[in-house]
Amino acid sequence: MLLEKMLQSQGFGSRKYCQQLIKNGAVQIHGEIIDNLKYKADLHALEFSVYGKSYTYREKVYIALNKPKGYECSHQATHHFSVFELFDDALMNRGLQCVGRLDQDTTGLLLLTDDGQFLQALTHPKKHVAKVYQMHTADPVTAEQVAQLEQGVALRNETGIFAATDVQCLEERRLQMTVHQGVYHQVKRMLAAVGNKVDQLHRAQIGQLNLAHLKNLPEGEWCYLNDQDIELAKVREN
Repeated sequence: MLLEKMLQSQGFGSRKYCQQLIKNGAVQIHGEIIDNLKYKADLHALEFSVYGKSYTYREKVYIALNKPKGYECSHQATHHFSVFELFDDALMNRGLQCVGRLDQDTTGLLLLTDDGQFLQALTHPKKHVAKVYQMHTADPVTAEQVAQLEQGVALRNETGIFAATDVQCLEERRLQMTVHQGVYHQVKRMLAAVGNKVDQLHRAQIGQLNLAHLKNLPEGEWCYLNDQDIELAKVREN
C-alpha cells in the first residue's frame, strides 16, 4: 500500500496532509526516514513512527477502556466530559465508536472500535452477549429481590420480561448480576422494579472479557485488544 494511503487509513489526516508528512521527513519505518511519495509499505507487522512517536499498523482498532465516572459515551457531551477526549486525534479520525454505552455515573469496562461488524456482533439484541455488573444499592438486597431479578421483571415502555442470571449478594448492599440484553438504563430500571435503587454501578465484564484479564487496567486508562481478547468479548450466553 502506498505510504500516504497507509497513513490516511491510520487516521493521520487527508491525502494532502499525509503527503506533506512524507515530504517533511516526518515518517520513519525501521528507523529509516521515508520521503519518497511512491514508497509502498508492507503492512504485515508494520511498525512506523511519525515525528518520533511510534505506531503499529492496525487494519481495525479494538480498544478497552476502564471508564471513569463523569464521562459521557457521546461525541457531543453536554454536561460532562466525553470519553472520546481520552483518545488522540489519529484514533478519532478513524471514526472510533462506543460498543454500547455506559451512563456518565457508571464506571468499568467499555469497548470502542472502528469495526462496524464487531460493533454489531456485540450490540445486536439477538446476539445475547453477557454483561456482568456490580453495584451498590440504596437498601439491603433481599432474597425476594434476588429471586425476582432471576425470574424476570417488566420494564415500562419495553416489550418482554427482563431477567438476570448469576445474581449474587456480595455484601448487604453490594450486588453482582449478569444481563443479556441492552435496553436503556436496564440494570437501574430492573433494581427499581424490585423495590431497590442503584447508588453506584460498575461493569466488570463483557462476554468472557473482564478487567482482570486486561491486567486490572487502571481507571481512566485504555489498551488495544489482541485477537484472544476480541474473541472473549464475543462469547454469548449458554
